[in-house]
Amino acid sequence: MAIYALANQKGGVGKTTTAVNLAACLAEAGERTLLIDLDPQANATSGLGERANGTSSYDLLDGAQALDLASRTRFANLELIPARTDLAGAAAELAQRGNGERFLAESLAGVADRYRFVFLDCPPSLGPLTVNALAAADRVLVPVQAEYYALEGVAQILGSIEAVRARLNPKLTIAGLLLTMVDGRTNLAADVGSELERHFGPLLFRTRVPRSVRIAEAPSYGLPVIAYDRSSPGADAYWKAAMELVERA
Repeated sequence: MAIYALANQKGGVGKTTTAVNLAACLAEAGERTLLIDLDPQANATSGLGERANGTSSYDLLDGAQALDLASRTRFANLELIPARTDLAGAAAELAQRGNGERFLAESLAGVADRYRFVFLDCPPSLGPLTVNALAAADRVLVPVQAEYYALEGVAQILGSIEAVRARLNPKLTIAGLLLTMVDGRTNLAADVGSELERHFGPLLFRTRVPRSVRIAEAPSYGLPVIAYDRSSPGADAYWKAAMELVERA
């Protein structure tokens, strides 16, 4: 079992889309999977066609155990701890608590007995919620958009990971970088891929996730792309990325 934090301080890089689709692909492959939505926007929750009715990931930061909060989704082998917008208030509360960076790690005790993969979908910032996720995770997966400022964003999140590793979680490692929203028609996408490969070598996933209308449409139907249009290039890319994640586990 491994706990993966999906993190990037830069927004709009496909972080939540990647969390939802990797979780869905691994669940379809027969792996018991848990997705925890830690973003107050709750897009991972709505992206699976769910909503928080009662308990939510907010309760994890208030002492509840993950095993008591996880609920089944309509997808076999995939369970969810949803988010609500009031999760935004947790950041201020955590900052005022002693040992506030370790609450999530304590709440995840026992998940190894039930799940093979646990995904933590982080907010696009290095606030208390993301720090809690990094302190609780075994590995970090960094989605990177194929754009000019990609390297700058990667440098920022890698620096943050190193700081958390030194202070809170020495076992934290980097699972890899996944290039997303790749427009194969442009030289820019190829250039960004080459630069990432030059700087990070084997940390960069072989799989590249294309910019895709189907990937963009799927959340509005409350579906991962593999359920929305299985034959689409986006679904194929996320399936391959999920299998590559298994290889790297």
